[in-house]
Amino acid sequence: MLDLATERRHLAKAEIDIAAGERRIAQQAELVARLHLGGHNTVQAEALLETLRETLLSWQDHRDLIRYTIARLESETAPGRPR
Repeated sequence: MLDLATERRHLAKAEIDIAAGERRIAQQAELVARLHLGGHNTVQAEALLETLRETLLSWQDHRDLIRYTIARLESETAPGRPR
């Protein structure tokens, strides 16, 4: 059974993870740019950057599902809601 408090904790964790992922992406993009400017091969660094971006999208989708679940649970427990 879904629990509102647990879902809120999951949302907080998801927000932290997403912020960390965004920082990692920024760092990796900066590294790719520096490697490129230095004339280095960037294939692997760019592949990692793409993987990080795809992962972030998955995390954002998951966060959206958590938000949806919270909204649903809140509406189910709202005062005056017919049961």
